[in-house]
Amino acid sequence: MSIRTQFRFRRKPAVRVVALAVAAATVLTACGSSESSESGPDASGVTTLRYQGWNNQVTLPELADYLGFFDGKIKLNWVGNTISGPQDIQSAATGETDFGGAFGGAVAKLVSSGADIKAVINYYGGDDKDFGAYYVPADSPIKSARDLIGKKVAVNTLGGQNEADIFNELKKEGLTQEEIKQVELVTLPPPNQEDALRKGQVDAAGLSGQFKQRADAAGGLRVLWDQHSEYGGPFNGGPYVFRNDFIKKNPDAVRAFVDGVGKAIQWARLTPRDEVIKTFTTIIEARHRPNENTDTLKYWLTPGVPSYYGYIEYSDFERWADWLKATGAVKELPSANELFTNEFNTNATTAVQPADAQAPQAAKK
Repeated sequence: MSIRTQFRFRRKPAVRVVALAVAAATVLTACGSSESSESGPDASGVTTLRYQGWNNQVTLPELADYLGFFDGKIKLNWVGNTISGPQDIQSAATGETDFGGAFGGAVAKLVSSGADIKAVINYYGGDDKDFGAYYVPADSPIKSARDLIGKKVAVNTLGGQNEADIFNELKKEGLTQEEIKQVELVTLPPPNQEDALRKGQVDAAGLSGQFKQRADAAGGLRVLWDQHSEYGGPFNGGPYVFRNDFIKKNPDAVRAFVDGVGKAIQWARLTPRDEVIKTFTTIIEARHRPNENTDTLKYWLTPGVPSYYGYIEYSDFERWADWLKATGAVKELPSANELFTNEFNTNATTAVQPADAQAPQAAKK
């Protein structure tokens, strides 16, 4: 089954460096296999979860593992990197990995297509400190989303939140379907998008997280629009998913995963920023992955998950319904029961963080 979007922006081959960068950054090993249906705890009660990481970044499960928040019940097995949420959840759905994460619209689309997956905890989004934005060079003649007609826009993947953001903004500015199709989306790994924009290989780029902060610090770019204003404030962007058969066979492992990731969110949100960055640096330097560095970690601000312990609400998927329907990706949004569960998130009984919330205590430093 495919996660490819049915609504097509113009996608001609862009610059050769784009293809090379994608090939270099997407490292998918052959570790993922058909053994997924047999996943479960070993003799000591530890369940190994296969997953994909992100270059130059520390994911929440990786942080949870380092801090001891899985309580010895889960072992992570990194099988390679991805730059695409839709690809990540597709790998989980087909059994190449045990869990994956993507924006809510991609999850809804995959569930609607028949994939037997379910979201269990939010892992990214935008809060008041950190949210994605769409940039052009400061001297660019592009002044609004309408001016992107016939232009190249760097995104991390096709069928992801960047594509939904751009579609929604263009529709808001009154562009027709035919006009929207004339915007060319160019896939690039997040670490490479700013450089491609500054070199003129693309006309605009969607930047977020530490890569957005790096661009802001360097100057010379201008925000065309941002997600915070587009969606009216903080929002949950996307969840981690597991296959339903895995959840049924391994509920304790899923509960340990959700508990650990939720604690990692709270720890990163409430721990002094310098300590978080120091921890991320230690993790990346110790894992010795190829073509990876810690240069952009100093720009990290927050985990960007506004809900308490990653609590999921149906509105996290409804946000993308218009885009999904307009592009023909779904006829109707799947029901809440089909899309997600908070059953395993015992720390979060509400989406709102209490005023007296404290950072969970790490088991190790």
